[in-house]
Amino acid sequence: MDGRVGVALIGSGRMGAFHAETVARRLPRARLVAVADPAPGAADRLTGALGAGRAYTDVAQLWDDPAVYAVVIAAPARSHADLVVAASAAGKHVFCEKPMAVTLADADRAIDAARSAGVVLQVGFNRRFAADWRAARDLLDAGRLGTPRMLRSLTRDPGGFDPSRVLPDTIFLETLIHDFDTLRFLNAGAEPVEVYATADALVEPTWRDRGLLDTAVVTVRFDNGAMAVADACFEASYGYDVRGEVLGSGGMATMGDGRRNGMAFSGPAGRLVETVRGDQELFQEAYIAELAAFVDAVGAGTASPVTGEDARAALAIALAAAESVRAGRPVRIDEVEK
Repeated sequence: MDGRVGVALIGSGRMGAFHAETVARRLPRARLVAVADPAPGAADRLTGALGAGRAYTDVAQLWDDPAVYAVVIAAPARSHADLVVAASAAGKHVFCEKPMAVTLADADRAIDAARSAGVVLQVGFNRRFAADWRAARDLLDAGRLGTPRMLRSLTRDPGGFDPSRVLPDTIFLETLIHDFDTLRFLNAGAEPVEVYATADALVEPTWRDRGLLDTAVVTVRFDNGAMAVADACFEASYGYDVRGEVLGSGGMATMGDGRRNGMAFSGPAGRLVETVRGDQELFQEAYIAELAAFVDAVGAGTASPVTGEDARAALAIALAAAESVRAGRPVRIDEVEK
């Protein structure tokens, strides 16, 4: 009614709460109108803390709320595809945290639903909006990197995870999926053709027999000949670490060094730097920028900068990596497409 895009949040956990605060306090063109979470009192606590929005325990209540023009999905990953379909059917524009789906059939169902409804669908691959990664892509687009030959992307979490809550293939579907999208983003116009992965439980080895994989290395071959490596580990004692690299015929670009700031202290113990301890600290501006881009796309009626098709392509790599670990051999992307 005031010209701002009315946004509702689905899921009020750690990431959902950050997104809600962004919508409520950091995006002038948006307003938080509702929060939906089935956990008793969860939505009430978040809307109360932010002083904005109605609280629902039934997500379906959002579909009939005329103030809700768009939704941000931050619920558990296995519910994402169904929520994208339901929101699209209700005519709501959708921002969905990664992964958009955990099967290609569900990814296609989500994409088709958004396309049929004519709504914006954007997926939360935030590294595309981080300054280092955006600058590297600009170099690529300007031709200064030349033709990509080798690429690397890594994610190392600070630890403290509960192994009992980690589902099979989570390291590929929910962690490395960021890296798979990053590799496509930094090798623009090329698509993956073959994947080989190794993975193990090296942080929590007693959980190995229960299917936990907490450390992985994945190699990807692209149709332009470029070779890429993505690796991840659920525990890095020094903090949250995300980096990338592109080696092209015209030069090299590197992204991320994990520093909290540019200060280094030299003392009796040597030279020390402070490192980032969490994703919201390292990528705060990128998280805000991706939601700002979504709101802009909704308001202007233009396409999202990170599409459902992008999410599907990253998912195909993740599924091929998981199958490669099980099969102990390289897996072609067209194998998981069947």
